[in-house]
Amino acid sequence: MRAPARILFALKANPHVAILRTLADIGLGFECVSRTELERVHKALPRVEPERVLFTPNFAPRAEYGWALEQGFRLTVDNLQVLRDWETLFRDRDLFLRLDASEGHGHHEKVRTGGHRSKFGVPPEEFVESAAVIAAAGARVVGLHAHGGSGSFDLDSWLEPARVLATCAADFPSARVLNLGGGLGVPDRPGRAPFDLDGLDAALLQFRAAHPGFEIWLEPGRYLVAEAGVLLARVTQVKGKGDRRYVGVATGMNSLIRPALYGAHHEVRNLTRLEEPDLHACTVVGPICESGDELARDCWLPRCEEGDVLLVADAGAYGHVMASHYNLRPPATELVMPA
Repeated sequence: MRAPARILFALKANPHVAILRTLADIGLGFECVSRTELERVHKALPRVEPERVLFTPNFAPRAEYGWALEQGFRLTVDNLQVLRDWETLFRDRDLFLRLDASEGHGHHEKVRTGGHRSKFGVPPEEFVESAAVIAAAGARVVGLHAHGGSGSFDLDSWLEPARVLATCAADFPSARVLNLGGGLGVPDRPGRAPFDLDGLDAALLQFRAAHPGFEIWLEPGRYLVAEAGVLLARVTQVKGKGDRRYVGVATGMNSLIRPALYGAHHEVRNLTRLEEPDLHACTVVGPICESGDELARDCWLPRCEEGDVLLVADAGAYGHVMASHYNLRPPATELVMPA
């Protein structure tokens, strides 16, 4: 892409050290949301320049903000109250200010990070007073940030917030960066068109020409790594129940919680029987003692037998990083294969 001056990888999608090193090698920076993520970047890349890392905490304790500032990392604030209450922490500091600049977007309400039902960002009714609060704290806003959600294919999901941020920037003379977040859609079904990255680039170039005083930053996460990973699991049991056919596998929501958490769709294939025809609409489930322990519903598969290996696609993001030991079952091991 030509429009963004900087692209930051959203670390929460997959913080594996090998992935971070690969992305750093092609020039990406990193967006982190916890002190531990910041420490992971430093562990993977001991010589990374702090200015290549943006810390965007949300309702984190004061100590995390202070530590990040002392380490020299760029910092985003999304709550005017902390600027009022912790003003000594931010005095003479350069900050990014996250504004709730859209109604939110995404494939499920739990991935929408804009609008009043979301906890993120300074709300629109506080935009007017933001500049005064920043000034009273003795801080400088060098960038404005917005992120409306995840999994959108609509280019206006980035253009409308960009317009809002450009308008708000008039109140912050030091602001030179408009950070439009991430959330670029990843096609989850065969035949679905990929995200129009060239279209977004062209639109942002046009926007930048109309607003030449700003750099554009983007923060893709899942878009960069989802399709690079899969979950492999062996079939344990098969069962019919009413009009449903259940295919059980050795791991479930403890390894990939996206389907259970917000109904995400992941394609499933039986690697053991790739040449056999699909015969049944199946619900693929794991061994976790929860009704929500489903990896896929109504996916068509060939006959499945104990020992078959199923592949669950697009598991390179929000897979192992969101895994748990629920029921004291260890999640699937994460392996990164050399290129």
